Amino acid sequence: MNNLLIAFIAVTAAAVLLQAGLLAGMYFAVRKTSARVELLAEEVKTKVLPTAELAQTMISDLRRKIDTLMDNASVSSSTIRAQVERVDATLTDIVDRTRLQVIRADEFVTSTMDKLEETREAVQRTVVSPVRHVSGLLHGLTVGVEAFFSRRRGRTSVTVPQDEMFI
Repeated sequence: MNNLLIAFIAVTAAAVLLQAGLLAGMYFAVRKTSARVELLAEEVKTKVLPTAELAQTMISDLRRKIDTLMDNASVSSSTIRAQVERVDATLTDIVDRTRLQVIRADEFVTSTMDKLEETREAVQRTVVSPVRHVSGLLHGLTVGVEAFFSRRRGRTSVTVPQDEMFI
């Protein structure tokens, strides 16, 4: 049993020494990796962080410029909308006034045409009809006088064509 106990102690001592060696190897590996990571961290600090700060500054400047641009666009849009509304109101007023003038001109032309028609009818009644009647009477008298004087001269009968009989 003594031998067995010594064997177990020897195996345990060997296992502890093996673990100590592994831990020492891991320590040196982690220390080497830690040194590399520190170098990378230092390099990131010197190269990437200034670039990130520059990018952040540029983004801040761009944000201000974009805000200014948006404000200007908003003001321009409002101004344009107001001007378009004014132009629309002006054009609507012009169209309404033009429509009224066209209606007035139409009424004027219609009234003038009606008066011209009345005048034509009045001239027809008072001038043309009596002149036709007088012309017909004079024509009849002329034909009668010619017929009278032509019978006296030759006592020949004068025949009047059928077309001339109607006035």
